Amino acid sequence: MTLETASLFLADAAATAALAGRIAPLLRAGDTILLEGDIGAGKTTFARALIRARLGREEEVPSPTFTLVQTYEDPEAEIWHCDLYRLTSPDEILELGLDAAFEEGICLIEWPDRLGATAPCEALKLTISLEGEGRLASFDGSSSWIERLRNGGALG
Repeated sequence: MTLETASLFLADAAATAALAGRIAPLLRAGDTILLEGDIGAGKTTFARALIRARLGREEEVPSPTFTLVQTYEDPEAEIWHCDLYRLTSPDEILELGLDAAFEEGICLIEWPDRLGATAPCEALKLTISLEGEGRLASFDGSSSWIERLRNGGALG
């Protein structure tokens, strides 16, 4: 598998939401996005906007910091929004049912470093970092992921 990278500057939260809105229709069952970045970088903002865009409605999307997992019914695949910050061992991943979600759902994983070796090898990694007054969204994934993002208009 060939890995590629792409980056995009996001001026504000609205630009982060717009990016999520462009990616949402490109996702399909079995897709996982690993959301990395410091606290406050915009991971949850991105996930909220993607879920709302995918569902096509204004949905309450609470942070899963305390529940660990929030799920949403999508006609094509259940959406799993996970915040793994509080996990202490990759063994806890199995207890959450993420192994099945990786195969059948659309997964948005905050703090994916907690996955250890259980992280799906075909996942797209999105790192959001502070960049001046805005954010830098950096994508790392297979060439097919990056091509899908480019062809679908997600990268501008």
